[in-house]
Amino acid sequence: MTRPVPDGRPDDGHRGTDGSAPAARRRRLPMPDEVLDAVEHSEPGTEPEPGLHPDHDPSDYGDLGTADRPGEEGNEIGGAAHSAPGDLLRSSAVMAAGTVVSRITGFVRTIVLAAALGTQLLGDAYQTANMVPFAVYDLLIGGLLASVFVPFLVKRRKRDADGGTATEQRLFTVILLVLAVMTMLAIAAAEWLIRVYAGDFTGPQHDAATLLARFLLAQIFFIGASGIASAMLNSRDRFGAPMWAPVLNNLVIIAVGVLFLTVTGPGTTPDSVTEGQLTLLGAGTAAGQLLQALVLVGSLFAAGFRWRPRLDLRGSGLGEAVRTAAWMLVYVGVAQAGLLVTTNVATRAGVAAAREGESAAGAGITAYQYASMLFQLPYAIIAVSVITALLPRMSAHVADGRTDLVRADFSRGLRLSAVLIVPLSVAMVVFAIPFCVMIYANGSTSVADARSIGRILMVFAVMLIPFTMFQLQMRVYYALGDTRTPSLFALPAEAAHAALAVGLLFLAPAQLIVVLLPIAYGSYYVVGSVLAWRGLHRRLNGTDGRRILRTLLLLYAATVPSALFAIAMATGFGLLPGTLLPNLLGMAAGGAVGALLFILAAKRLGVTEVTTFLEMVRSRLLSR
Repeated sequence: MTRPVPDGRPDDGHRGTDGSAPAARRRRLPMPDEVLDAVEHSEPGTEPEPGLHPDHDPSDYGDLGTADRPGEEGNEIGGAAHSAPGDLLRSSAVMAAGTVVSRITGFVRTIVLAAALGTQLLGDAYQTANMVPFAVYDLLIGGLLASVFVPFLVKRRKRDADGGTATEQRLFTVILLVLAVMTMLAIAAAEWLIRVYAGDFTGPQHDAATLLARFLLAQIFFIGASGIASAMLNSRDRFGAPMWAPVLNNLVIIAVGVLFLTVTGPGTTPDSVTEGQLTLLGAGTAAGQLLQALVLVGSLFAAGFRWRPRLDLRGSGLGEAVRTAAWMLVYVGVAQAGLLVTTNVATRAGVAAAREGESAAGAGITAYQYASMLFQLPYAIIAVSVITALLPRMSAHVADGRTDLVRADFSRGLRLSAVLIVPLSVAMVVFAIPFCVMIYANGSTSVADARSIGRILMVFAVMLIPFTMFQLQMRVYYALGDTRTPSLFALPAEAAHAALAVGLLFLAPAQLIVVLLPIAYGSYYVVGSVLAWRGLHRRLNGTDGRRILRTLLLLYAATVPSALFAIAMATGFGLLPGTLLPNLLGMAAGGAVGALLFILAAKRLGVTEVTTFLEMVRSRLLSR
């Protein structure tokens, strides 16, 4: 299970901090077998089964996997049923296109909201209000939906004489009723929820956040309806709507952001914004989620589902399914506690910076979230694809009693991910500030705001390898069928995060708190990785640690020439007037030549993983 990022959504990598749908967990194409075998040849019979194997997260409520159809063999851990090659290619093309467009529109959405709201008090009010519905949903039902109910639905569709129709009717009815009650209670408690997540907001800022929350909390119902509809569509091998519906959501928010900026102009604050303008922002954001839910539910009915409300739950098996989720709920609860700590620390830092007369540029939760979104991208693009292929592969090895092959797959998966993640993390450190200035310094977001986002991103980038290592280690535990151990790891890991985060409020200047906050966030993954490593070392009779450490050290050494050249380019072009063109030229020159220098240095140092990876890419391109 992945841990939620500061906006309350799981670390899967692509969900925008503006509240966009969980793009990171939208179904991705699995990496080809050749990718996993590029570093070292696999033993016979270890190739993953053909088909799509999604990267499941227990708190997922977007793409929730395909069901095993009667007569077909599916993977039990989030695996899709095997499809015919033609069907698989068509589905893959639809999903790939939807994912790309979702990422693009989600990124544009973030830029538009940054221009409309800025990164200071009004931006923090909106981000907090928009975070709460996702946090409430994840805590109370999101984790159960993916980790318990969807696998349960898959099994009943395969076992029941009616193909799981009665179970679907019951599940759809119960979830909609629970969502309706949750939504009404949350809206009624909007002011209290804002105080819980942002207890130090100023008077006007608190009022703005509360008004926004009354609209945005309505999203709880729409998020949940989208989640269950997506799951049921995927169980029917209908992938198009779950991939493309979030794009409509993004487009609505982009339009709302542009309209808000046009009406209010740049520099709007909680003191100057009107109730009508906040209504436009809150109702418009909720309308995006409403449209997404309507499209998905409509597609579900078009796929043949006919809802007939049923509440005859006795003997349905739903109660037993819920009882199996105890450890997963522990994990979700710990993760949400971490979100609560991060949000309170970051919002209090923004308010404190403004009160102390310091520059409040990029000192609150909004800047932290925007940096977090960029930090997630390398993992989401690279490591998640490797994980997608590794999970069913390792699960098959566990079923065969071959823990040695599980160990080998974990090692090659981490080393393969590191081949790209290590140089990208170094590039993020070098180019973080010019890149953030280039994309964020518009409208209500000043150059100083954008620079603050860049500084936060620089610190985040250092945590990419611990973050990736922890995610891969968790997949090994899931392949072993163990959800209890990761839940236990979460307790000391979260204690470390909370202690460091709260300590920053007392030890660091207000302007620097969110800059240093990624260190506290990363401590979760450092502590978690150490504990997980020790446990896996015992269970797998080793973890190939020496080879992994050697590869990581050599990869970082290979980045030194390219980093020096990139710094020179960024500094040199930064002396030119303007921001957009100099930053773009500096990153283009430093990135292109730096990539070449990295490859040459890696070959010189004998990093075989890089050489083999490049040979694999070249052979794939030539084969086309």
